[in-house]
Amino acid sequence: MRGVLSFAALLAAAGLVNAAEVTFYKQISPIVYHSCAPCHRPGEAGPFPLLSYEDVKKHATQIAAVTKRRYMPPWLPEAGHGDFRDEQRLTDAQIRIITEWVQEGAAAGNPADEGPLPKFTLGWQLGTPDLVVQAQRPYALRADGPDEYWNFVLPLKLESTRWVKAIEIRPGNARAVHHANVLIDRSRSARMEEKTPGAGFPGMDLNIEADTFDPDSHFLFWKPGGIPWEEPDGMAWRADPSTDLVLNVHMQPTGKAELVQPSVGLYFTDHPGTTLPMLVQLEHDGALDIPAGAKDFLVSDDFTVPMDMDVLAVYPHAHYLGHVLEGYATLPDGSRKWLIRIPDWDVNWQAVYRYREPVFLPKGSVISMRFHYDNSDANLRNPNHPARRVRGGNQATDEMGHLWLQVLPRGSGDRRMELQEALMRHRLEKYPEDFSAHFNLGALELARGNTAEATAHLRAAVEARPDQPVALNTLGAALLTAGDAGDATGMFERALGVNAQYTNARYNLANALAEQQQWEQAAAQFRQVLSESPNDDGARNHLGEVLRLWGNDMAAAGRMEDAAAHYRESLRFRQDDAALHSDLGTVLARLGRFREAVPEFETAVRLDPNLETAKQNLQAARARLEQTGERGTVQ
Repeated sequence: MRGVLSFAALLAAAGLVNAAEVTFYKQISPIVYHSCAPCHRPGEAGPFPLLSYEDVKKHATQIAAVTKRRYMPPWLPEAGHGDFRDEQRLTDAQIRIITEWVQEGAAAGNPADEGPLPKFTLGWQLGTPDLVVQAQRPYALRADGPDEYWNFVLPLKLESTRWVKAIEIRPGNARAVHHANVLIDRSRSARMEEKTPGAGFPGMDLNIEADTFDPDSHFLFWKPGGIPWEEPDGMAWRADPSTDLVLNVHMQPTGKAELVQPSVGLYFTDHPGTTLPMLVQLEHDGALDIPAGAKDFLVSDDFTVPMDMDVLAVYPHAHYLGHVLEGYATLPDGSRKWLIRIPDWDVNWQAVYRYREPVFLPKGSVISMRFHYDNSDANLRNPNHPARRVRGGNQATDEMGHLWLQVLPRGSGDRRMELQEALMRHRLEKYPEDFSAHFNLGALELARGNTAEATAHLRAAVEARPDQPVALNTLGAALLTAGDAGDATGMFERALGVNAQYTNARYNLANALAEQQQWEQAAAQFRQVLSESPNDDGARNHLGEVLRLWGNDMAAAGRMEDAAAHYRESLRFRQDDAALHSDLGTVLARLGRFREAVPEFETAVRLDPNLETAKQNLQAARARLEQTGERGTVQ
């Protein structure tokens, strides 16, 4: 009887390798250096280095085991269900050759056969950032216990708007940080969650509400070994001086107390974002009520796309009970196009997956989410033994099911409002009293100028969450636009009662007070805005206008000295305002101070030669100077 061939011999027979040459240096080192070493090296998340034969031989049996069951390198998507960039999956042949090498003694082979050693960039992978922001205080992670999720609020402190082509997250303690997400908070609403300013706050998942239409657009994600993503020209995102970043960090105890103080590097570009992607979310957390022992609990959502679009990236998310996660599109012709399928979900290895080529979905395609959960004792990742009922929620011990897609609508112009409206109306079908849907529709309609519909949605949002300052402020803005300055004032004051540092609400309150001709109170609020944001040109200009109008009232009441003082202060902010110079000259003339009035009228005429009132008053003031014996004018 013919003997059974070893796997190495079978490979040799297939022309793949020489059976006598399955060695570390020739076949194994290229696999390890490419797929393992990026994380398994000093300063990164891997628990031991894999940078030499000695390193790998020490862990050879373990490596064979974890690669055979595809636990390492971590790559969750199933082959054939989405074509992704930077795929980390080992081929079947690579896994078999690792197994054979270990079974046959893990031979070193000839060092001369070793390919180039791995080279890694120390520090910032994309070079020195244009701006680095670091968590103000480190987080003290306990030595043991459950995973922890913490949000660090990072003010950008920019002097002007910049366009960001890439970010790079440095975890501050690679051994303790599993992954991290960055959210853009233009309204600075996340600060309110901090009990101590700069200390951050707990939470696994976070929604950032904005008081204008500005939907999420980019996945800003980090995991160990990941390569920072640099946006192509035209895809940069905007960072304003009033922007905060919120860094959501997933931390795992290491067996000893750790300090975690992450930082984010930003890389700017001179090319503005002209291509406008948007993040689309499918979810049905309201249906997440998983009985104890349920082995296959299904949660689904379906969204019909209102336009042609390209899908650029996908980010599926569940917690510990997630098992099979599927996302696909049914095209108008009835055919199915897979977006992603994960047959064995592991929350510890979640990631953003970017398509090698954009996935086109024509208008009318239905995007479907099908997430299966295992809440049985047989699920080794189930944090509860015995199993218990689990509902949807934002804590790690709750459950969640989200399928996020980065999409780029096709067609001319900015079509994100149209897409956002379809998404929010779909959400209201699931949750008729939902805060987020009403708020976003309200902000969208306000941006369109539909104040009546905006007000209705925003009132529903405020009713759902009465102490949400961004919603209160946006409702106030809608009321102010509709001409109801009194009710708007109340909304802005309520927003400031929740968050006294909410500068946008204070700015709007000042405008509402000015609409009601409450000049003194309006000026006080604008001054407070400028103390919080000294470079706010809008507040400075509005303060000048309020002081001018206040001066008009003083003049009408005969309080000329007060009027002159307000006009002079207003000119600090509006030096090129011809009418304001003319008004000041008029008040000074009424006070009999013609020598001071004449240069104000002259400046007004120089700034606006067609300002007839200033011309006439200039002649009259010069004549009075002649009558009183004061010759000439003051230049």
